[in-house]
Amino acid sequence: MTALIIFVLLLLIAAAVLVVIGLRNPKSENDMVLLERLDEFSQSGVQVDLEKLEMAQPFMERVIYPIARKLGEFTVKFTPQNWLNSISRKLELGGNPGKIDPSVFLVLQLVAAVGVGAMALVTMTVFSNTTPSGQVFLLTVVGTLAGFYIPQFYLSRNVTKRQKSIRRAMPDALDLLTICVEAGLGFDAAMAKVVEKWNNQLSSALNRVLQEIQLGKLRREALRSMSENIGITEMTSFVAAVIQSEQLGVSMANVLHIQADQMRVRRRQLAEEEAHKAPIKMLIPMAFIIFPSLLIILLAPALFQVMNSGMFSG
Repeated sequence: MTALIIFVLLLLIAAAVLVVIGLRNPKSENDMVLLERLDEFSQSGVQVDLEKLEMAQPFMERVIYPIARKLGEFTVKFTPQNWLNSISRKLELGGNPGKIDPSVFLVLQLVAAVGVGAMALVTMTVFSNTTPSGQVFLLTVVGTLAGFYIPQFYLSRNVTKRQKSIRRAMPDALDLLTICVEAGLGFDAAMAKVVEKWNNQLSSALNRVLQEIQLGKLRREALRSMSENIGITEMTSFVAAVIQSEQLGVSMANVLHIQADQMRVRRRQLAEEEAHKAPIKMLIPMAFIIFPSLLIILLAPALFQVMNSGMFSG
């Protein structure tokens, strides 16, 4: 029975991996490769045999990729669109470091769920034969749910880390933007200077704005898109101020200077808030780690002396 369960779980993992491969290798790419080979044969003047041409392809392209693509399409078909939109939103907020699609991320969640659930089941059935079947089932379900939410936790952590990095970098970036604008550069050229001088999350976001502007997107729309993809109030306020100054004809240098002062005050307030939270966060390690160790060190010698004195004997 254990071997059958392990075999079924391995099949599920293999199916999930095939789904990932299928989503990573869309049908259009394989068709392009096939068309390129047909062009090569037509230019050489050799009579084309489609069966030989198909058999000449690697095994991955002939067998694995088509199966995986069908599984990927089947998974996406039965996935709620709102769920995919929510995952896409979180990927945008996190910067999408792996450049993956929401459907691929969903499949990664399924792979993690199956993998952790299989590990929990195998551990309980192989190393603990006396465990009741109800507990084994419960721990397997808990492991599966935990594995499913591990990628979500990792993504949420990336979102928080990215937002903190951008929030810390904004005052200095606005100072540099102010200096560049006062020196006579345009706002786009000033953003290019920030991208050139720094290599962080904020410079990456500004670089994306510049690329969208070069592709023909309006600057205010590109800035609004950046604000939505970052999701912090400081960036929303900055973008709104820049757009208003552009529409009303206000001096951009003055607006940037005011925004930089406000960002610096906001960063100081957040630092003070974190400092005020520190004593409360220190209570947990002090209560469960430091205080018990101190009690053991201070009271253990006295306890040994009392025990050796014979007070409790007889």
